[in-house]
Amino acid sequence: MEDLKERIALLEDYIMKKCLWQFHSRAWDRKTQNDNILMKATQLLCDEPVGLETPLDRCYWADALSLTEGFQSRFEWLAALSKEEIKELMEGLKERIDFVTITGSLNAELTDPRY
Repeated sequence: MEDLKERIALLEDYIMKKCLWQFHSRAWDRKTQNDNILMKATQLLCDEPVGLETPLDRCYWADALSLTEGFQSRFEWLAALSKEEIKELMEGLKERIDFVTITGSLNAELTDPRY
């Protein structure tokens, strides 16, 4: 059985190879997308209600749905996790994705005030 860090790395690798939403051109856009898509993905994986009130909510939901379907088809071990374990896993994934795409990124465009 893989540990939490290894599982986060597998999910991160999937996102970096299969998803385009994490490549927004500004740090605040990336943060908003990471927060919303991964929150909705967590809700979907935990069979919790997902808010779809606004067009933006529905956009994030569509990305989260695609993401969770990819996760579930590739990582069978997800089905054996409890809701608490899924939430812990997804929180760790969000922290990692935020680091890779925002705080640890060397892309100077992310913080350029003229962009």
